[in-house]
Amino acid sequence: MERWIALWVQLAVVLLCLLLGILFSKGKGAFLIAGYNTAGPEEKKDYDEKALCRFMGKLMFAIGGCYSLIALGTFLEQMALTWAGIGLILSLVIWAVIYANTENRFRKGK
Repeated sequence: MERWIALWVQLAVVLLCLLLGILFSKGKGAFLIAGYNTAGPEEKKDYDEKALCRFMGKLMFAIGGCYSLIALGTFLEQMALTWAGIGLILSLVIWAVIYANTENRFRKGK
């Protein structure tokens, strides 16, 4: 029974990632991006909000896919799948932080 509860909770997280991915892919929801939402109006003018949102959308889809691997590993009681999903998410997040913060990728008129 506990396995089913864990599966449903994890599938809810995957669904949330997919919904956020759809929202961001449409260029909306910038207020949900940490750092961007706390920037002042003058600083926000320097950034291409739509490009930043599209990047975050792709990232959310990738995280949702990795989290579904974690859910599958938990349900099948295969720790290798769970650890693979965790490793992939950590790798994605580290890559995304480095990618987003180098070469002023999301600045207007680079």
